[in-house]
Amino acid sequence: MIPQAQRETPHQVRERRIHPTAIVHPAAELHESVEVGPYAVIGPLVTIGAHTTIGPHAVIEGDTTIGEGNRIFQFASIGAIPQVLKYAGEPTRLVIGDRNTIREFATIHIGTVDGGSVTRIGDGNLLMAYSHVAHDCIVGNGCIFANNVTLGGHVVVDDFASIGGLAGVHQRTRIGTHAFVSASALVVMDITPYCFAQGDRAAVVGINSAGLLRHGFEPAPMARIKSSYRTLFRSGLLLADALTKLRTDYAAHDEIQAIVRFAESSERGLARERSRRRGAA
Repeated sequence: MIPQAQRETPHQVRERRIHPTAIVHPAAELHESVEVGPYAVIGPLVTIGAHTTIGPHAVIEGDTTIGEGNRIFQFASIGAIPQVLKYAGEPTRLVIGDRNTIREFATIHIGTVDGGSVTRIGDGNLLMAYSHVAHDCIVGNGCIFANNVTLGGHVVVDDFASIGGLAGVHQRTRIGTHAFVSASALVVMDITPYCFAQGDRAAVVGINSAGLLRHGFEPAPMARIKSSYRTLFRSGLLLADALTKLRTDYAAHDEIQAIVRFAESSERGLARERSRRRGAA
């Protein structure tokens, strides 16, 4: 056993895990297991949970709460004020969950008062290098943002959505669960759950079949999703009539009712097919 006199105090453990060149404000709340790399800067209103690592030169500021098991790479900028001219220093927040990977030069901003005062990121997400999450965005769980993905303010990205490199998402747009947005797309309307979207002024081109299989969807729900896609985008029905049909025909199936709820709550409207392509769904 280690003699009592030689045991490290929690403060000594914390100091050992923080590089001497890092600047950590005394008021910041870091779990004793947090590791902070050289030249990182952490502000006074920051709280960081257990087993999170902060890379060299990363900056974490603002009223920012970060959960457990996150890995934040070098030069990331977390919790800076929003890039909004009307922001005047109001107290707003950023909340990041657990087990997220935030790569080099990624930027995530605190919220604004008229957007609910909080930017929120869930659990298990991957934000690749140079990706940007603007003020008041809500990102779910298990999402992947490739390099240079940019979310405008107030964007909502639901669970397990993936966005390809260099894609841009217009403010107040929503991307549904398990949707996939192709590289270099420009999203200006909502992307329906389970769909694959691509292009400048992104249009849906089919179902995200590869993503659904990867997440364990069985043949029966896959078939229902494909059928609902054809009803929404290829039947010639008005949207309201298509939703009524889906609500009735698939009343007992949660994955289809999720589509109905998404479409009914859409404020920007749904991205549609640009042209029909045989076999796209």
